[in-house]
Order: sequence, then C-alpha cells, then structure tokens
Amino acid sequence: MKNFDVVVAGGGIAGTIAGIAAAKEGAKVLVIEPNGFLGGTLTASGVGPMMSFHAGNKQVIKGIADELIERLKKREKSPGHILNSTNSITPFDTEAMKYELETMLLESGGEVLYHTTLAGTDVSNNKIQSVKVLNKAGLSDIKAKVFIDATGDGDLSAWSGVPFTKGRENDGATQPMTLIMKYNNVNTEKLRKYIKENPDKFPLMREDISTIDNTPRLSVIGFEKEFNEAKQKGEVTIPREDVLFFETNNPGEVIINTTRILDHDGTDPWSLSKAEIEGRRQARELEAFFKKYVPGFEKAVFTQSGPSIGVRSSRQIEGEYTITAEDLLKERKFKDTIAHSGYPIDMHNPDGEGTTLIRLKQGHYYNLPYRALIPKNIENLLVPGRNLSATPEAQAAIRTTPTLAALGEAAGTAAAAAAKDDGNVRSVNTKKLQKELVKNGAYLDVCA
Repeated sequence: MKNFDVVVAGGGIAGTIAGIAAAKEGAKVLVIEPNGFLGGTLTASGVGPMMSFHAGNKQVIKGIADELIERLKKREKSPGHILNSTNSITPFDTEAMKYELETMLLESGGEVLYHTTLAGTDVSNNKIQSVKVLNKAGLSDIKAKVFIDATGDGDLSAWSGVPFTKGRENDGATQPMTLIMKYNNVNTEKLRKYIKENPDKFPLMREDISTIDNTPRLSVIGFEKEFNEAKQKGEVTIPREDVLFFETNNPGEVIINTTRILDHDGTDPWSLSKAEIEGRRQARELEAFFKKYVPGFEKAVFTQSGPSIGVRSSRQIEGEYTITAEDLLKERKFKDTIAHSGYPIDMHNPDGEGTTLIRLKQGHYYNLPYRALIPKNIENLLVPGRNLSATPEAQAAIRTTPTLAALGEAAGTAAAAAAKDDGNVRSVNTKKLQKELVKNGAYLDVCA
C-alpha cells in the first residue's frame, strides 16, 4: 500500500495548489486526478478567465496563485490581471495552464497520479485511514495522515460519512450548469467598434465602453434584444436573457459562457450525462445565433466545447463553521481567517432566466475562516473547494477559481502542519498558519 503524508483528491485549482503548498512545507504529497492533466474547471471545463484576484484596485489574493499567473505572463500566456467593475479578470492560455500547474507541483516535490478516480474510503476512529482508487491497474489502496477533498462535489467527504446539504433549503435545486464554448477567428476589432457605437445595448458591461480600445481583453455581457428576438423566433431555447463571453489570452479566441442547463445534479452520473447532452444541443443553437446576430463572428469558428460541463454547485459539507451571505456582506471578521475575496455573490437562477449579483462596496472584501474547511465527524480531512461549508448564497461568491486557489493554499499548508503531528486538522494553530501563509506570499490583513 502506498503511503503519504497528504493525499489530495482532485487536481483542480484548489487541489493542485493545496498539493503544492503542502509539498513546499515538506510533506510527502500525492494529488489524485481523473483526467490526464491538472486545472479542473479551468482546463477540463474550459472556464475562463479567472476572476477575481482583486477587491477594487487592491489585490487580496496572492501567494501561489499569483506565482502561477506571473509564470504565465513570462511566457506570454496571460496578460495578467485586468481591472474592471467585477474587480479584475485574468485571462490565460489553457494548455499553458496545464503545463505550469503540473510543473509547479513537481518542482515542489509533490506527485500526481492521473487517470485515477476515488472508489471508496476506509474510515475508523473518526479518521480516514486510506482511500480506494480505480485506474487501469485495477483497484488499490492509498494511505495518508491527512486527506484533502478537492473533488468539487465533496465525494471524499460524503463517502467518509461527512454530513452535507445540497442546493436550496426548500427544494434542493442547485445553480444551473454551463457547457463552455470556445471560438477562434473572431474579429474582435469589429466587435469592439460595434460595442462603442451601441453602448446602450451593453448596460452591464464591466469595462468603460468609452475607453474600450485600451482594454487588453474584453468581457462582454449584452445582446439582450437580439437574444430575445432569436428566442421569439424559436432559434434559441436557452433559459437566460443575454449572452456572456470573454476574450482569452490568444488573439481572436473567445470563450462563451451562455448555455444554461437546469434541473440536473452534478453528483448523479445519469443526470450529469443528460446535462452534457443538453449542453451540446444548446451550443448548436448558440453557434447559429452568434453567426447571425453578433458582429465579428461572421467567419468565426466554433472549435471546442468544454470537455466536461461546468458545475457551479452540488454538495456543501457541514463544517465547524458555515459561511453565510451575511458574513460576506457585513465583512465579518474571524480570528481564524485564512483567505480574503472581493468577488460578489453571483447566483445563477436555478429556475431559469436571471442572475442575482450582490456586490460589496468598491474596494471592500470579505474574510473566510479555516473552520469552514473542517468537516464534521472526520479529524484528518480538509475541504477547500467549492464544496466547503457555506450556504448556497455564500457559496455563489466563494466558488470562483482565485478564491478557491487561496483556500487551497491554506488547506495544503494546514495539512502539512497536521501531518507532522497526529493528523488532526483541528489541532492546527491558526495563528501560526496565518503567519506561515503570509511568509509564503499570501495576503492576510489579520497579519498586516
């Protein structure tokens, strides 16, 4: 049986950075990943850009995540952070993201096991003793002192007896899923010209339209009139009211975040399969819509849909503390704060059209406590992904990748500390944890 100090289930942004952080602290680390690459939604679902590292003009997420962006910038695979009214966006090249995450993990001393999924857990005395994994070699067991659940859906937690909730309290409905679309050969100059000449059609644009020519990469929300016209004609049946898309790092390349798949469960493989099928059906509608209605897309080529559908929410573990929307909006202080974020509550309507967007005051940010990563019932498990302990409204803010990266770094650092002792993550000294995070480049105002 293979034996490690820290085993991370899931090599998304939270899991990979958790693995890097733990390995940098001297832990023997393994990241288990079902795909043949790291990055999670950023690479396996095609999601982009990352947002947001900032609260207004102030960068509140740094550390390993920012080191990643600096490495991408040096290779001209990201323009870096671009400030806008959603604080900031950070475009990147998908293939470079895979490479840099993998390289950083290996350089830190961590290991990765690709093409491997969880298949069970061995729990006794309130501790996970080992996990069972499945891959081409069959079933095998892997032992660790501390485990990190970065599966996104809380698989490791649920299978280990951690209580959880799912979706809205009254009916369990979760946020809709989205299948990302990627386009090449978009005439972005023509698109920018159209937006400048028709600013009234883009009331929710994140950029100052009058200076749009100076914006390195566009994030576009609008075309509401055209979208509704297409819906009335039966050309589009997607339950949303406008389109949303972003320029990537690469010239003429655009990511479209507009499909909306309702009433599916990211933890049910039958439901998830149907959602993938519906996502591709909606993508075909959008392909025709963009060609007909959106300037600059006349000769654009739809090159790829996300290899996996993007799931915004599913299980939320019950932890030592449950983060609420009130905690975020009132900027509640915690003695065990291990990360900050300024991203707004961004709740996509589970019932159809509409998105609830609740912003903090410009430049303000909230605090995320270590206890929200500690699940009930299990002593040697941390949960830094979007399935941490939070209400649906709070999770709608915390779920974005820079925030999860910051939580991942905290979880990895804490896991390494716990592994040096008895593996109990509740025994970690949070003051020492905070100081170690800041020493390693993270931003925490509790240590400022």
